[in-house]
Amino acid sequence: MKQLMTGNEAVARGAYEAGLAFASAYPGTPSTEILENMVQYKEDIYCEWAPNEKVALEAAIGASVAGARAMAAMKHVGVNVAADPLFTFAYTGVTGGCVLISADDPGMHSSQNEQDNRNYATAARVLMLEPSDSQEAKDYMKLGLELSEQFDTPVLLRMTTRVCHSKGLVTLEDRAEKDLIPYEHNIKKYVATPANGKVLRRKLIDRLKRMEEYSNRALINKAEYNGTKIGVISAGVAYQYAREVFGEEASYLKLGMTYPMPMDLIKEFAGKVEKLYVIEEMDPYMENHLKMAGIPCIGKEIIPEMDELNTDIVRQAVFGITGETIKAEQEAVMRPPTLCAGCPHRGIYYALSKKKNLIVTGDIGCYTLGSAPPLSSMHTCFCMGASISSGHGAATVLKRAGSDLRVASIIGDSTFFHSGITSLMDVVYNRGTHVTLILDNRITAMTGHQENPGTGYTLMGKKAVEVDIPMLCKAIGIKSENIYIINPLDLKESGDALDDALAKDEPTVLIAKWPCILKKFTEEDKKQFDLTPKSCEIDQEKCKKCKACVKTGCPAIFSGDSITINKEACTGCSVCKQVCPFDAIKEVK
Repeated sequence: MKQLMTGNEAVARGAYEAGLAFASAYPGTPSTEILENMVQYKEDIYCEWAPNEKVALEAAIGASVAGARAMAAMKHVGVNVAADPLFTFAYTGVTGGCVLISADDPGMHSSQNEQDNRNYATAARVLMLEPSDSQEAKDYMKLGLELSEQFDTPVLLRMTTRVCHSKGLVTLEDRAEKDLIPYEHNIKKYVATPANGKVLRRKLIDRLKRMEEYSNRALINKAEYNGTKIGVISAGVAYQYAREVFGEEASYLKLGMTYPMPMDLIKEFAGKVEKLYVIEEMDPYMENHLKMAGIPCIGKEIIPEMDELNTDIVRQAVFGITGETIKAEQEAVMRPPTLCAGCPHRGIYYALSKKKNLIVTGDIGCYTLGSAPPLSSMHTCFCMGASISSGHGAATVLKRAGSDLRVASIIGDSTFFHSGITSLMDVVYNRGTHVTLILDNRITAMTGHQENPGTGYTLMGKKAVEVDIPMLCKAIGIKSENIYIINPLDLKESGDALDDALAKDEPTVLIAKWPCILKKFTEEDKKQFDLTPKSCEIDQEKCKKCKACVKTGCPAIFSGDSITINKEACTGCSVCKQVCPFDAIKEVK
């Protein structure tokens, strides 16, 4: 049977068919849907959201050591967090097959950088596979688990946004049940002390030689000869672009296994063509391997080294041909992303925008949009959890220099669980003085509403212990009187709490607690919050067109000849009502 699937859906299906027993992940676009689709197989596969990517990979490693087939999934920057266990896991090897899925994001559609995680395979010395479509995503997931056990290595399955989210026909097969490999104590293999590590390092080098031999004969590395004038080496979705641009005039070497690189196969292919192109997105990863081996090729001197490729870009780079653009496409207006109408973050950002002499260090989440006009109330953003620790560093040096600038850090609930807790420990332990705002919107919103340790439910829908954020802050060492729980949509309450916190010379925490407006509300949400459907409207006779309401950045408010509110978009959060100086906005149930 065939089914239309995205690459992410296909990976989940491949894991199921291969007899996977354990899956863990932290949600991050473009990888999120892998675990979301794994839930349909929960009778056979245990799956969970982990607090962060390091924990996800470590849990998968534990399942592998215990003899099960396991996987961890994450976006490209998540591998930075998981790199610590990954590099050592490459030394120890596996018991049950283990695959790490890295979903890279060429073009930075939803990411803070554009790193190329193929480099991790080389650095960590783990076998790497790169699918180019949904069918291969399923097949390579299955193959990855097999090769992991065959070569005693973790396998990196490197996806990209286009492969993750594009759809293609996938052939479905039955699940092959895999019993646990019987566990045996093996201290020399799994206890990574220096003495054991030296032996494991030698085994890793020997393993790489065997993997390269396999790569040279692997069926997923295949040559297609159509002539001798032009040869193209490519992998992943870039192969699809190259195939369409060069057509039947060129010969192709499509690589499905890109570490270790099949250098004997590449040399053989290169020797049969007059001109050789390497078509790849982002870094000159394959190109560098070829040039280090003394193989002449054309790559990044013409192919862009940043952003996502497509057929137009490749055609222009190679042949200088520019495709025609439809006029409507040329005139299209890109609407910048904004906080949703009714977003609870808007109120706290509006309150922050009114504070003077304040640096707001920010983090990764929907609330990163608070940096955009007209709110412009977040001033830095580096990585998950960095808001609190970078805020501590900034506050410390400013205080020592005698500056009157204050610092507030802003972080979401899921991000706080991910890597903000240790940062807050750093503030308390080192007697910091800045303010931390935890935006608890009761869900992991940015990546599509996944559960987290603070929501009370697991990925598989089971009731769970809900982390008590105020109690956690107390346990870290924040004084009870320095913990504020506020409704962020109440501007006076938010402003007063900020004033109190900023006036203190010790660590303070504000917890802005209100559910994401797009969330499917639980019974617990309905009991705890007033979520009665309502909207706001403007009395045109009272409105003076001062545009105070427009400055909240709400997308439901339209500014033209008159100021109006779109009733279909408005959720009745009342932030606009609170800022109107002429009492021209009223709430309608």
